[in-house]
Amino acid sequence: MNNTFRKILAITVSVFALCTNLNASEIRGTGDLGIIIERADGSILIVEHSTDTILGRVEGFGNLSHASAVFSRDERYAYVFGREGGLTKVDILTQKVVKRIIQGGNSIGGAISQDGKLVAVSNYEPGGVKLFDAETLDLVADLKTGSKTVGLVDAPDGKFIFSLYDTGEIWVADFTDVKKPDITKFKDIGSLPYDALLTPGGRYYVAGLFGEDGMAMLDLWNMDKGVKRVMDGYGKGEKKLPVYKMPHLEGWASADDLLFVPAIGRHEVLVLNKFTWQEVDRIKVHGQPIFVMARPDGREVWVNFAIPNNDTIQVIDVVTNKIKKTLKPGKAVLHMEFTPRGEKVWMSVRDDNKVQVYDTRSYELLTEMPALAPSGIFFTNRAHEIGL
Repeated sequence: MNNTFRKILAITVSVFALCTNLNASEIRGTGDLGIIIERADGSILIVEHSTDTILGRVEGFGNLSHASAVFSRDERYAYVFGREGGLTKVDILTQKVVKRIIQGGNSIGGAISQDGKLVAVSNYEPGGVKLFDAETLDLVADLKTGSKTVGLVDAPDGKFIFSLYDTGEIWVADFTDVKKPDITKFKDIGSLPYDALLTPGGRYYVAGLFGEDGMAMLDLWNMDKGVKRVMDGYGKGEKKLPVYKMPHLEGWASADDLLFVPAIGRHEVLVLNKFTWQEVDRIKVHGQPIFVMARPDGREVWVNFAIPNNDTIQVIDVVTNKIKKTLKPGKAVLHMEFTPRGEKVWMSVRDDNKVQVYDTRSYELLTEMPALAPSGIFFTNRAHEIGL
């Protein structure tokens, strides 16, 4: 190596180091960030859960009355699905909308593919599923179903799975070739599938059936066996109660070898053995459960409720299946989100216009922050979880 080259290399390294030092204060990771939906205002809050702070607000998202979100693989971008068919890509580091499109008339949620390259949206109107390039939001596929689509999740091997509300079907769509997707259809699964979940690890897809007592389960490792009915007739012989709000099956809890399931219209949490899919217990709770969520270590299950009991959170001990703690955060506790390792839980308290943060060990309120009718809370660690 000659002297001239050595000098050039030394100067280059020095300039690079200087630039790096100058920009160090502007560089940060995304692993402790998240967003909160402000449903009444068409805006989102960008938050940090290491210090429990609001970093900023971004506006212009349209109707967020039933909004959800997913994240890019690098956790920098959030894709927000609005009720009026809006799909918005937002940069959570620069706190700016990158692109926004109206892709349908009435949207009920979406998912991002296993490789992070495709964003899928399920629609009530006009029905079907649309796929977009995650980078540009250009439309790459429009799958017609002839029905409202619900329960859309991403699945292993580059698949998306969803249910058809009007026709009682489950479709498994392989978009390895977006121009010629491979669709496997399962018909006559039951009446009015309204939502669905994918179990941790991505093996079982389970759709709740609003039209009957029971759920439809598809084993993705053994699809040739078809859809199996589980929890069939769990309310048989008992008086049906009015359903004030449909439970969110994405909020099912998996803890140890058990599944904790919200019972439709009932003041109960159902407990299933995750290997046999048989009911092993029922837990009486404060009201009609909406989200039944396991703390990340699986030791506890936290439950919120539909009106008129939506000011309450109950904590279930997984070992005893007993209520161990009841909290009263405020009016309309709509959503909970645990920090990735579960030491804290954030709660949106919509009608009190605030977000609260609790210590999950002591159950003490750590802090609360103002928010405009907050609902969904989504942390960036979701980018690395299947089926969310």
